[in-house]
Amino acid sequence: MTASFALTYDNLVTTIEQYLERNDAAVVSQIPVFITLAEFEIAQQIKTLGQIEVAQGVMSIGNPIIQKPARWRKTGSMSVTSGGEKTPVYLRKYEYLTNYSAESANGLPLYYADYNYDNWFVSPTPDQAYTFEVLVYQRLQPLSSTNQTNWITNNAPNAMLFGALLQAVIYLKDDARQIFQQKYDMAMQALKVEDVTRVGDRSAIAVDS
Repeated sequence: MTASFALTYDNLVTTIEQYLERNDAAVVSQIPVFITLAEFEIAQQIKTLGQIEVAQGVMSIGNPIIQKPARWRKTGSMSVTSGGEKTPVYLRKYEYLTNYSAESANGLPLYYADYNYDNWFVSPTPDQAYTFEVLVYQRLQPLSSTNQTNWITNNAPNAMLFGALLQAVIYLKDDARQIFQQKYDMAMQALKVEDVTRVGDRSAIAVDS
């Protein structure tokens, strides 16, 4: 029985070379760049279950600022545990939180906001070392020789391949750009349909809960 094809970083590099019919050092050295640019392009266009991670940690007493995990893109939800009971922390504007903090004593955080790209701000300021949990959308672990696969290679290998090829032909100013653009657009459209379905299912569950 023939084994099914699985896209990895190494065979992606080889396949790109084969499609381009180029193995000269000047082009080969740019292939990791093409792959990285394709990953960013895909990540900007979709939110998938493959990008959702659960981040956990412990708040610092007297410090309303919490560091976001690496590769954070968007926050889904936040909760805090006190006395063994998990309670939601609600999203509010940063300005609302600073006013609320100024008017209230330290205590169990009820609200959070983006402080900046790397940190959240919670209010009230924690008066204990509360355990927290955040559902976040993250950019996937980038592909490399030491990280051979990720969600995209496993679930949308065609989008990954044609996305990288599109970046390559743009770099090479090749006439094949239109062909790869069409292939990439078709792959992304299929992925977006799945993505919308997942987001819709998640919203329905939230409303029903």
